[in-house]
Amino acid sequence: MADVAVAKSWRDELASLVEDSGIRFNGDVVVPTFEEKRSVYDESPVNEEVEVESESLKDQIEGFAKAWGEMLMELMRGCRDVVQQSLLTEESYIVKKTKGPLAEVSKRLSVLNEFLPEDRDPLHAWPVIFFVFILALSALSVNSKQDISGKLVKEVYIHPPSATRILLPDGRHMAYREMGVPPNRARYSVIAPHGFLSSRLGGISGVKMSLLEEFGICLVTYDLPGFGESDPHPERNLNSSALDIQYLADALGVDSKFWVLGYSSGAIHAWAAMKFIPDRVAGVALFAPFVNPYESSMTKEEMTGTWNKWTRKRKLSYFLARRSPKFLDYFYRRTFLSGKHGQIDKYLYLKLGQKDKALSSEPAFEEFWHRDVEESIRQGSTKPFIEEAALQVSNWGFSLVDLQVQEKCSGKGILSWLKFGYGQVKCELSGFLGPVHIWQGMDDQVVPHQMTDYVARILPSVVVHKLPDEGHFSYFFCEECHRKMFLTIFGSPQGSLEESIEAPTEDYGYQEAANLAMAAE
Repeated sequence: MADVAVAKSWRDELASLVEDSGIRFNGDVVVPTFEEKRSVYDESPVNEEVEVESESLKDQIEGFAKAWGEMLMELMRGCRDVVQQSLLTEESYIVKKTKGPLAEVSKRLSVLNEFLPEDRDPLHAWPVIFFVFILALSALSVNSKQDISGKLVKEVYIHPPSATRILLPDGRHMAYREMGVPPNRARYSVIAPHGFLSSRLGGISGVKMSLLEEFGICLVTYDLPGFGESDPHPERNLNSSALDIQYLADALGVDSKFWVLGYSSGAIHAWAAMKFIPDRVAGVALFAPFVNPYESSMTKEEMTGTWNKWTRKRKLSYFLARRSPKFLDYFYRRTFLSGKHGQIDKYLYLKLGQKDKALSSEPAFEEFWHRDVEESIRQGSTKPFIEEAALQVSNWGFSLVDLQVQEKCSGKGILSWLKFGYGQVKCELSGFLGPVHIWQGMDDQVVPHQMTDYVARILPSVVVHKLPDEGHFSYFFCEECHRKMFLTIFGSPQGSLEESIEAPTEDYGYQEAANLAMAAE
């Protein structure tokens, strides 16, 4: 059938779009119209050609994704409105039960807001920080499963037990190591507690046996509780640490006073010995001594200069050790307790100076470091390391100011003043009376020199030996450095004692004035 083009009025066009309602207007003539419908299968040509562009698969996927995204956004907005209007109102049961505890937690965590910029709202900033933290942990989890390309990772090997052990009064066993001359022939006895991630194998790294014998020194190192082959302590603190040093000296037959040598974080146990067993300590030698970075008596310059030298990971580790020590378990098991060796700066989150980088890359240092770590983590537990980290930054039970030499007189009140006027009041010196020597590298990024500056300010009697351009490991495997140290604190070498000769008296440590001229470097 041929198509016939018929001109239609506007009423006809409207009628073709809607159904017939039965309403008629005056003057209208109803003329039935018939519209021919074509079959979809009719392939005959038509006058009007309609071009329909086919939609690609990519466009369909993009449209589908946009639609789903809009739907999810609307769903999230709806859920948020429902939660705000029903669960987060003041009359809500959940709000009534959790308002108090959440307010207490928010108050405790409000100290973290000090780390945010002033123009940032904590309510919006912390969710973003938490989300980024989760992403960072995920990235670390993926990267940790991949070995470093081009470099073999050395596996940790736990050696058979080889230490000599003593039984302490509380039933624990302590592992120790002797170097130099025997205690009964020693002119000077030196006890050296080790620092974090170390063991009795540390001591004075690389010291020669011939040098110890030349000066008549008996050097004793020991494993801290839970480290190496020493039994853990159920309630560790710095007071118990000082008593362990005293028990070790008694067990070895060191009846006279002994010197205490502290390196890096091992210095906290030397500070404890000066505080709790001062009558047994002849003197103290410290190398880059660590002090509590949260010490309130530090000036702003000393504290800022210390924290600015540390990496962000190390700052975080100190924060966790002070606030939430249990979280350190995760980091320790992924580093030095992972069963594989690593670089010292990576495992301890250190920033090293030029000399320290060069020294730590030498084969002798790497061999010593690996063996010391293997002995330190022998027991495979994170507990002693968490305890040691917490001890470093927690309340020590004393301040370094307490070690300052002061004159204290007995008696209080008006009667004591009257006695003082007649010269009847007895005054005694308090604090640590023995000599204290500190060697500090001025390029030390691990224990910055600001810590030693703080010690020198509050303890004026301390003798500080500043080492320009030296770092944290400068006294490792340095025979000349070891000799200078012994000359400074002990004077000229005199060899060991004969067994028939009595041990030196308690005054042998107080020859500092005679040795100051030799201490100039």
